[in-house]
Amino acid sequence: MRFSSLSGAVLMAAAAVHAEEATTTTAVPACTALSSTSNGAFFDLRPDIAQKAKDKGARSVSKDYHARGYDYGKNFTLNICEPVVKPVTNVVGVSKSLWGNVSAYYTDSKDKVYSIGSSSLDLHSRGRKLVLRYGDGSPCEPKSDKSARDQKPTNGDKDKGKGSSPARRKSTVISFLCDRDSGSSTAAFSFVGTDPDECAYFFEARSSHACASAEPHKRGNVGPGSVFGLIFVIAVLVYAIGGVCYNRTVAHARGWRQLPNYSLWAGIWSFVTVCSASPPQQQGLPTSRRGS
Repeated sequence: MRFSSLSGAVLMAAAAVHAEEATTTTAVPACTALSSTSNGAFFDLRPDIAQKAKDKGARSVSKDYHARGYDYGKNFTLNICEPVVKPVTNVVGVSKSLWGNVSAYYTDSKDKVYSIGSSSLDLHSRGRKLVLRYGDGSPCEPKSDKSARDQKPTNGDKDKGKGSSPARRKSTVISFLCDRDSGSSTAAFSFVGTDPDECAYFFEARSSHACASAEPHKRGNVGPGSVFGLIFVIAVLVYAIGGVCYNRTVAHARGWRQLPNYSLWAGIWSFVTVCSASPPQQQGLPTSRRGS
């Protein structure tokens, strides 16, 4: 019976530790990711986000990123996680209220702006790489439809067109690679390619912030000091309750003598009380008697 109370106290303390850890778990911040390999690695791309600099030196990146299309014939403008810094207008196939959400786009030879994705904070870890996807861009038109435009559709084709699914929209996939040797504090984008329908665009970005690091301690989380404090409290409870149970059942002690190492603690208490109760001795010459 006595030892069951000891085990119950230990279980209650362990449950308190587990409850504290569960209540202090917080969500991963936006534009950050935890490693998918469960090795505790943390990735933070927030320093690479381009934002308008309100004052000098406020942000290291204040302009949009650019990537050359080379043989594709078009150049691209992008940002990381957030919309592009320089606002765009007259985006093809995108309502005016959503122009401010465009995170990647290109301009054709007729100066038409095509969105290839809206802002997204959903950063994912794929092994050693980070992947960021933008969706809901301008409507994409398959090349097969372009080549069949001049062909006269048959009756069957007309019936199929009536129940066709909504138009697909352009999207972007950015793969981030760790690069500490570039010497640049900002990310560098490269255009990789697109699918045959020119609906999905693929980019590669190299950045020192795409390298794995330790996750910073968040306020409210259980830190190392709290863990050691909880272990110390559990150890004291086990020492006190276990000692009382032993002295009561085996040594048949009663009263304060049930405490573990009672003689030691009693001696310490007596020493403290004696030192605090004795008045300090006054040193000096004795005063002479009057009339002597």
